[in-house]
Amino acid sequence: MHYLQCTFIKCIAITFCLILFTKHLSATINHIDDLDLTLTDTISSDKKFIHRIEAEFQTGFTLKNVPFMRGENFANKKINNAFSGHLKYALQFNPESNINKIYKGSYQGVGLGHYNFGNKAELGNPTAIYLFQGAQIVRFNHSISLNYEWNFGISTGWRPYHYSTNHLNHLIGSKINAYLNAKLYFNWTLSKKIDLLTGLGVTHFSNGNTEYPNAGMNMLDAKLGLTYNLNRYATTIQTTSNNTTPLFNRHVSYDITLFGSWRRKGVNYLDQAIASPDHYMVLGGSFNPMYNVGYKIRLGAALDLVHDGSANVYAKDYIIGTEQEFIKPPISQQLAAGLSVRLEYAMPYFNLGLGHGYNILYGKGDLNSSYQIVNLKTAISRNAFINIGYSLKDFKEPNFLMLGFGYRFNNKYPSIFH
Repeated sequence: MHYLQCTFIKCIAITFCLILFTKHLSATINHIDDLDLTLTDTISSDKKFIHRIEAEFQTGFTLKNVPFMRGENFANKKINNAFSGHLKYALQFNPESNINKIYKGSYQGVGLGHYNFGNKAELGNPTAIYLFQGAQIVRFNHSISLNYEWNFGISTGWRPYHYSTNHLNHLIGSKINAYLNAKLYFNWTLSKKIDLLTGLGVTHFSNGNTEYPNAGMNMLDAKLGLTYNLNRYATTIQTTSNNTTPLFNRHVSYDITLFGSWRRKGVNYLDQAIASPDHYMVLGGSFNPMYNVGYKIRLGAALDLVHDGSANVYAKDYIIGTEQEFIKPPISQQLAAGLSVRLEYAMPYFNLGLGHGYNILYGKGDLNSSYQIVNLKTAISRNAFINIGYSLKDFKEPNFLMLGFGYRFNNKYPSIFH
């Protein structure tokens, strides 16, 4: 059997052995009299955070979306697996705090990961640096819980497509790419300060259409990790004290967001996609009323405006093997106004958003479409935020990045960081 497959099977076997061992160990911990599981022994009440350090190993199966992944490369080898190691630092809220009562073990931090796809010459071995956040979904007992986590950042160290030196790599077109990961995992409390993490996730690498090609790398991952909680002093962080939380005042807030980016474009000519050599500017903004249902959910709509410098660009008299002129239409054919519905999941410091809309006013054909938005709003003050998002066209075509800033008016979200 292939070496990578053998390694993966060994990792899975070790994971199951650790799970069985953990179950036995958890039962033993329950009978140790000198471990006080009350809140007062968990963390000193004058501490705002539990500090966590995590080492994580991931092994994944790649999704073969282009011939390069299926073996049409210089190595003549399928790219089936990926392996990565991660080192992470996080802050988890004090169990006595109101914010922990609402968000159930929420934590956030920064991570560093290094990937190996088994083809360094054509893909590289990229390194990712990222923000992450997670929380409990359900706690089964004092030592086992089901959690979620998302990662969002950038990766560098790729070997991208080059027309003469790496022309078979139609997967990755840039040396720097976005990194996204989402996972579900079990958290097994082994001792006062150590947790075992086992779970599954999905990973995506992409340049957001800023370079061409942009097929992107997609994987299904298995995760095995250990967390060391520096200042946690008991085997549970569940609060058993007063469960009251501040009342939430439902209200409508208003987000104004401005963004910009750049993109490459594959231009259609006689049913053939031709890569334009130019980079095109994208500018836009949105006015976004949101009904704040509770601490975690916002629902609303948005008026979206965009100027896409690549819209309706066309190739003139294209001939294979020659340099061609790509014609930009008047600016009036590159403007659009759309209406979208929005949903946001609000957490401390971060809001994850989804949107779906249609252009109701547009200049010409390329902009006659629906659009989908995924975005992350990161708070830099009570009302101001950084916006990082990505837009799809008609659920399938990569559109453009959305990098910018925003401000929230009529923000009546209560102060719960105490």
